[in-house]
Amino acid sequence: MRPPLSSARKSSGAIAAVVVLLASAPQAASAQNAEPEKQSGPAPVHDVWGMWTGPNEGLLSNRVPTMTPVGRAKLDANIPDPFSASSNDPWKTCDPFGMPRGVNNQYGLFGFAQMPGRIIIVNGFNRSWREVWMDGRRAPQNIGHAGGPSAMYNGYSVGRWEGDNTLVVETVGMDERTWMDRRGYPHSVDAKVIERYTRTDVDHMSMTETVDDPAYYTQNPFLFAKQDYRLVRGQTDLNATIPFTSDRLCIPSQAMDYMKLIGLPADIDSATGQKKK
Repeated sequence: MRPPLSSARKSSGAIAAVVVLLASAPQAASAQNAEPEKQSGPAPVHDVWGMWTGPNEGLLSNRVPTMTPVGRAKLDANIPDPFSASSNDPWKTCDPFGMPRGVNNQYGLFGFAQMPGRIIIVNGFNRSWREVWMDGRRAPQNIGHAGGPSAMYNGYSVGRWEGDNTLVVETVGMDERTWMDRRGYPHSVDAKVIERYTRTDVDHMSMTETVDDPAYYTQNPFLFAKQDYRLVRGQTDLNATIPFTSDRLCIPSQAMDYMKLIGLPADIDSATGQKKK
């Protein structure tokens, strides 16, 4: 299993988050969390509409299965910490998180827009979105291989309802340049990710993220992340203040400025003038 991030990495990340403005919490969520808990009604059937809020990071599994030699080599090549000059974290250059990282890292504000035949999942971080086809079609086959379509950062997603209140989303064909999470776990182009969003009542939803990737992991499928969320209030009240008041963007020019002013100098040994090992 991958060791946890060091305290040094955590502290450098905290400093950089202030500088680069990558992880500001939505004001609506802060105000909402301060309100006393109110009794909620039963969850509506086949309805996840609206924006939801919760922790920016999912509860990541610390029991990731043993990896295959190919998967382990990929993991060893990944260097987490987007605020280190030596890191190859896609976040460092504001590259898209894609899937499956996109639903367990900086996922503190997201939502669903339901329409005939599909659901759009929107993410407050970087104002990104992806389509989930709900009309019964199958996902493309042979993605990323000869004769098949190209892999994409967010992959190809199809969905279905499980019972009255659980939305199941299956995603395949994810670009191998995306990571599974901030720790740098990799996935192959043949990986499949299953998200389950269960609305337990009007105001609460739980999410689980399961991975199936025999090319990189020896036991499949396995639970990779989970988290609980609350419905953002005031979305349908025309008299309420607009609830979304934070641009949560990874801005490339700011990321480059940070690396130039802080990241690169911190990677140089002041005594020798050489890059730290």
